[in-house]
Formats: sequence, structure tokens, C-alpha cells
Amino acid sequence: MGLRCGIVGLPNVGKSTLFNALTSAGAEASNYPFCTIEPNVGIIKVPDHRLKGLSQIVNPERVLPAVVEIVDIAGLVAGASKGEGLGNKFLGHIKEVDAILHVVRCFVDPNVVHVQGSPEPLRDIEIIETELIFKDLETVEARLLKSKKGSQTADGKAEMELLLRVKELLELGRWLGRLEWTDSERELLDALFLITMKPVMYVANIAESEIGQEDSLPLVNCIREKADREGNSVLTVCSKIEAEIAELGSEEEKAEFLEGVGLKESGLNRLIRESYSMLGLQTYFTAGVKEVRAWTIHQGDKAPAAAGVIHTDFEKGFIRAEVISYNDFVTCKGEAGAKEKGLLRVEGKEYVVQDGDVMHFRFNV
Repeated sequence: MGLRCGIVGLPNVGKSTLFNALTSAGAEASNYPFCTIEPNVGIIKVPDHRLKGLSQIVNPERVLPAVVEIVDIAGLVAGASKGEGLGNKFLGHIKEVDAILHVVRCFVDPNVVHVQGSPEPLRDIEIIETELIFKDLETVEARLLKSKKGSQTADGKAEMELLLRVKELLELGRWLGRLEWTDSERELLDALFLITMKPVMYVANIAESEIGQEDSLPLVNCIREKADREGNSVLTVCSKIEAEIAELGSEEEKAEFLEGVGLKESGLNRLIRESYSMLGLQTYFTAGVKEVRAWTIHQGDKAPAAAGVIHTDFEKGFIRAEVISYNDFVTCKGEAGAKEKGLLRVEGKEYVVQDGDVMHFRFNV
């Protein structure tokens, strides 16, 4: 599995600039609304120092990091769900993502037009959230029409009752993911790919001159207060700085630049770390002479599910997993050394994979 995040926000909040910085995909980022007329998709390599540690020992032919897919959705405006701006056809692209990165403009710049006149984070967030709620309402109403045909069965009646309740909540402007649901309700709602069921990270885009003052910025703090009430997270970045970092070649240059502007790490690293945390994701590794590779799984996944990320046949025919922790693998300078010291474990179907496990699967199909 790969992590897929959708970037949303009003036009001219720094969304496409951030996307370009994150992915170096070259999406157009011009100073006028609606320049993003198709969703741009970029792939980010997940930075993980452990890959270097493993590759130095194994010396593989190639090293493959885990990836995050970023989808840049066209700038939305009030009334998008009714056809304003570019209309709501782009909202459909958000349905397939795992999480929403909501970019909010927190910088004041007279040279960059704001579609609402000036940045007001809470108002700007509400505009976007309202359009996403309307899109879900459209989805639920369409499903209700289909469900009426099968509403004579017990399952059909239960689905109708849930859909009617969800419709009422959406009409009240409620964000569904912030409400409590039973497992069976969540299963049905997940099948509809509702946008408002997805976790949200607010990305507060600040000015270069404000770096280091994040804790005292009123426009950022009002977002933090909202996020705290909702159980969401806030990431503060300067998309202009991120764009400059992306243009630098070596890691040494990037580190020097970050130090010069008073940052310990790039927004990219923080965004990926926060995204993994928000979605309960972690990494395990496979390490052989052909390749050293990082794989993304959910925290709590058992060995067969982790094997299935490589290939469904691995999960179907799972026999056992040979496991070495990353630290043991590095300390013992590889599999042979770990095995010699009794640090290679043979685990069965109930083994819960730990972050950083180096794994080899035995299967039979």
C-alpha cells in the first residue's frame, strides 16, 4: 500500500507552490485563480535514514523507499458544488485519497491576490469544508435513491436509516469523521468514499519573515485552536522556502540552507511524519542483494497482511516470517550475523509487525 494525500485549499494560498516543492513535479503555479485545471499527481519518496544503514550492509542493486502520492486538487471557491469557479468535478478526485492536506493562507502579501480579499483562516477553512460537505451530500443522496429499491430487507432498512441520518448531519454542516460510528456503520460509510470521513491536516502557509515565530502568530493559532477541538493536526510551513529547498541539489546544501533560515528540517519531512502518525502507518523493510525496500503498513498489522503488501499471493500462501529488528540487523552487520547471535526470529500468522522490522516471508501458493 502507498499513502495518498489530497491537497485542497482556496486559490492562491500557496497550494501548487507547496505541491511543486514536495514533488518537484512542475505543476503550474501562477498568480491567478484556477491555474490548476487538472489534478496533478506527484510521488514523494519517504525520507528514512534506515534505508542507508541497510544498503551499506547489503550493498543491493537498487534501493526503493516507501512513497507518498500527492494529488493537487484545483483551487475551490464558495459555490463550487453548484458550479462556481471550475465547478465540483474536481471534488471527485479527493474521494480516492487517504487523508486531506488543507492548505490555509496565513501570510499577507498585496502582490498575491486573495479570492476573498484578505486571509481569514477560519472563514477560508469553512468555505472549503462546506464545498466538501456538499459533495458528500450529493453522494449520499444518490446512494439513497439506489437503496430505496432494496429497503425491504433488514440490511436494506439499516442502510436506509443510516443514510438518512448521515444526510441530516451533512445538511447541518457536520464533518462525519469527527463523529462516533460503530464498526458496521463505518464499514458502510467507507464503501461510499465520503470525503468528510477522511482525516484532515491543516497546513498553515506562513511568510518567510515569520519563520521561528509560529507560536505567536494569531492567524496560525486560531487554526490550532480549531484543530485541537477536532482532534486534527496543524503543520506550519513556508511554501516559498520549501520551493527554494527543492531546487537545491545535495543533502549538504539543503542542510546548510535550513540552518541559515532557522529550520531544523524541511516541511516535507515533517509533513510525511505527521501524515504517517495521523493515519497510524509504519514501515518495515526487505533487504536482499537485488533490492533494499521500505514497505508501508498500518500499525497493528499482522505478518500475513504485511506480506500481502508485496503480493497478494504472499498473504494467501503465508507460512512464516523470518524477522530481525533494524537495530539488530545493523549491529550484527546483516542477516548472517543476526542469525549467529540468535536474533533472527521465526514468526507465525499472529505476529504483529513492528516499525523497522527487516522481514523475509516464506509462502506456498
